[in-house]
Amino acid sequence: MKHVLVFIVGFFTIVNVYGQIDTNYVYTDLKEALEHPNNVYKLKLKKKKLKEFPKEIFQFKNLKELDLSNNKIVEIPTDIQQLTNLESLDLSRNKIKVIPTEIGKLRKLTYLNINQNELTSIPTEIGNLTKLEILDLWSNNIATFPDELKKLINLKVLDLRVILITDEDQERITNLLPNTKIFFSPSCHCGT
Repeated sequence: MKHVLVFIVGFFTIVNVYGQIDTNYVYTDLKEALEHPNNVYKLKLKKKKLKEFPKEIFQFKNLKELDLSNNKIVEIPTDIQQLTNLESLDLSRNKIKVIPTEIGKLRKLTYLNINQNELTSIPTEIGNLTKLEILDLWSNNIATFPDELKKLINLKVLDLRVILITDEDQERITNLLPNTKIFFSPSCHCGT
């Protein structure tokens, strides 16, 4: 689709040829995005050496897709619940230890990727994400999986590879999500 830059009082915004704000434009610079926060629908800040989740992101009330992968982020702030329009969240390849319970407020989320982090558990509030279709938790240290996973009725793919999970727990997770394609590594036989 062709884009036109429109200058309005020193600022610019991306509009399509029909004069509408282009919701497919991907911002890759936080400073640029902050110049017109209401027009930010997609934000990709991967490989920016971020050590913290940028608080400025909470100004983007229309944000649908957020990619903060390949950084050094340790914590997801509880304010994540403010991003109520978020449909896709990629926090893979960071150093995150905990998923806050507030993640359950992101009811429009269809894609959640938190692979290759340092997670040890999943909050029960994950079950509130009933629109979730893909959940990627590959390569974490998760020891327990809540029964609330069964509430993810639209989940198509769950990636649990490179996580030590017993045969018994693999069977339990499979029973919780009978219509989901689940990827496991071979059983750890760690419960025997």
